[in-house]
Amino acid sequence: MSFATFIFGRIKAIGHASKGALILLRTEASIQMEAALVILVTSAGFYFDITATEWIAQTLCIGLIMGLEAMNTAAEAIADFIHPDFHEKIGRIKDIAAGAVLITAFAAAVIGLIIYIPYINALFS
Repeated sequence: MSFATFIFGRIKAIGHASKGALILLRTEASIQMEAALVILVTSAGFYFDITATEWIAQTLCIGLIMGLEAMNTAAEAIADFIHPDFHEKIGRIKDIAAGAVLITAFAAAVIGLIIYIPYINALFS
């Protein structure tokens, strides 16, 4: 494989991934809500001038939640494709995938509180 073939292949892969991200943003309410929260916490980060370490933690949380939400959506779509009718085992798989997102969201919320509570307290003292 030539270098040019490799590069063009990567560019094509980025195009497919971008298409998937846009599909998520257009069709999935949970991703849309999370995108709104991303705008909110990013704005808060600029407003409070958070540290580089805090930006890293916040960005990592955003990436983990949104990436895991995308995987959850994909798992649900595959499950629905394989077994469109209700099935107890398919329901369990979907619940477990959603639970993974919830666990990550709780951890991200704790990190957000650790970052922002001191800044908010400083506003009122």
